[in-house]
Amino acid sequence: MVEPTKANPEPIVILLAEDDPDDRLLTREALAESRLANDLRCVENGEELMAYLRQQGPYAAPGAAPRPGLILLDLNMPRKDGREALAEIKADADLRQIPIVVLTTSKAEEDIFRSYDLGVSSFITKPVTFEGLVEVMKVLGRYWFEIVELPPSTPPVGGAT
Repeated sequence: MVEPTKANPEPIVILLAEDDPDDRLLTREALAESRLANDLRCVENGEELMAYLRQQGPYAAPGAAPRPGLILLDLNMPRKDGREALAEIKADADLRQIPIVVLTTSKAEEDIFRSYDLGVSSFITKPVTFEGLVEVMKVLGRYWFEIVELPPSTPPVGGAT
């Protein structure tokens, strides 16, 4: 587990938005293999992602949907794809500070450009091997949980000082 640091005093919740059950399992295993034991929560499509983030429907119960410190977002999902969800998150004043890393099979320049244009923090093409995915998770863990200053899980009252 990534130890809490001065910058991040408590373990970070990672929210994975991924429709493929095999990819969800591989990501969970890669996080464990890379010694990242952060709380990984999963949703299967963009509609479910938005319900989680807004603590609606099955996520309305207290503690059912802790605010993520990082979202791993697949672009190609049913019902509401990752592009639509990304635009909705970044347009929402209560959600836009959450860092989002696109983790997708797409290598399309249009997807890369549009994702950054919408405010994504990083764009990563999914590695083709499990070992590659483990390495990506190690690097993500090091970067997002040891180096970067993340916003607090609850925004400050009255805005930034």
